[in-house]
Amino acid sequence: MDDFNFLQVDRHEVTDGGPVVVITLDRPKVNALSTALLNEILVVAEACTADPPGAVVITGAGRFFAAGAEISEFTDPATRGAIGQAFRDAFDAVAGIPCPVVAAVNGFALGGGAELAWCCDYRIAGESTVFGQPEILLGIIPGAGGTQRLTRLLGVARTKELVFEGGQLTATQAADLGLVNAVVADDEVLSVAMARAEALARGPQLALRAAKTAIDFGIDGSLAEGLDVEAEVFTELFDTEDAQTGIASFFEHGPGKATFSGR
Repeated sequence: MDDFNFLQVDRHEVTDGGPVVVITLDRPKVNALSTALLNEILVVAEACTADPPGAVVITGAGRFFAAGAEISEFTDPATRGAIGQAFRDAFDAVAGIPCPVVAAVNGFALGGGAELAWCCDYRIAGESTVFGQPEILLGIIPGAGGTQRLTRLLGVARTKELVFEGGQLTATQAADLGLVNAVVADDEVLSVAMARAEALARGPQLALRAAKTAIDFGIDGSLAEGLDVEAEVFTELFDTEDAQTGIASFFEHGPGKATFSGR
């Protein structure tokens, strides 16, 4: 993968599974989301879509997952639209990665940083992690999914409360609301996220991708459309080697004992 100025990208091989790609935001001091960083995220996300690994982990270097947008870039009215599009392109690409994506959220995830976490399938947070959508305090609103992806995760009423008041959530509060899958010690965030990603990477990759497609398509469409997609991919999966292996293993050994090939 390309060399990057503001990202560290590492590939970890997993025994009996696909690789895990770890994307670390590394733009000191607070991993503010500049256009240059967003463009690098887009490149990596597109690469992970073209050649999906077993799973992806996204985290931040230092004390911040990501502090939000680089506000200084918005001072020129002529470039604001392009910057907004950079957020849209990068975050849509992250959300569109076909394999499971795990956010290892360390420290602060504010504004665009929280919105990046909302793009992921899992969120593992440290005990001192703080999520927030503080844009209203600047006289603006979230512009990278905070009014849309967060609403789908949290519901209308609680999203309005958070966005209207520029509120923050501790990791525990976020977990209580269903936004976070696990709260762990700060120094265990990445290791726990990696363990989750490696377990997923050992799973049936085609089925995991199909499940993600069906869930994400269904939440954005009608129930009937979602059921149609679910039925289609459900039927197609029976022709895969993984399904044949899983079914044979179930009858011979019981559930949860199969080793999948990703084919």
